[in-house]
Amino acid sequence: MVNRGWLLAARIGFGIVAFINWRAHNRNLVEGLVYCAPTPVTTVNLPNYITITRIFCVPFLIWVLGSHRFRGSHGEQELAASAVFILASMTDGLDGYLARKRKQVTTVGMLLDPLADKLLIAAAFISLVQFTPRLVPAWMAVVVIGREFLVSGLRGIAAQEGFTIQASELGKFKMIVQIVSVAAVILAHRWVYWTVGPWILPVEIIARTATWFMVTLSLVSAADYFIAFWVKIDKTATQKRQRRRVFVLNRRKDKDVPAT
Repeated sequence: MVNRGWLLAARIGFGIVAFINWRAHNRNLVEGLVYCAPTPVTTVNLPNYITITRIFCVPFLIWVLGSHRFRGSHGEQELAASAVFILASMTDGLDGYLARKRKQVTTVGMLLDPLADKLLIAAAFISLVQFTPRLVPAWMAVVVIGREFLVSGLRGIAAQEGFTIQASELGKFKMIVQIVSVAAVILAHRWVYWTVGPWILPVEIIARTATWFMVTLSLVSAADYFIAFWVKIDKTATQKRQRRRVFVLNRRKDKDVPAT
């Protein structure tokens, strides 16, 4: 029953994330409001393949964390899961870099890249709620995934209103902290202190510190996105009111002009 409930929660989370991203980006593509014009490339290129690989890592990560086949006395499961997550996270910067360098920015890539990011983060935290509940309680997963929903929703509304909200440096830093926190939490499931050569790493302390720091950054970056959205939406509304006022005044002047 626990495994069935966990799988159901994962499917629901993935479905909601996919729907929000599809809706937001579909508005962008239909209305022509995408911030970066894509090149007329219809085939799947190398950056797209890298992004698709990150998406395929999501079910593999869930399988490694939930399967009994990888469990061993030397932490094989934890090492494999952390390696999958770190490698998948590294492709996030690689696909964007290659797309810009090779001038292969496509609408497919712009659709898949944020979708892959949110699927990976949602999969990791939903899985960790079951894998290590003492380090990642359910409310932490709700905060992290809820932040992703909020940002996606704000970007969708912004696209509908005719402007974009660029990713801030705080949001990029949060992604790095998320990678460290997830990897540390996975390793802390097996080791409290991990001896690596002459060094002794306090894995559990790092995991707890990183997760709390990550939750704080998630809340702060969500507030940052909301403030940026509010400023732009208020500016857009003001401009619309001014254009409407000018239009009304021009119509009144046209009516006041006597016919000759």
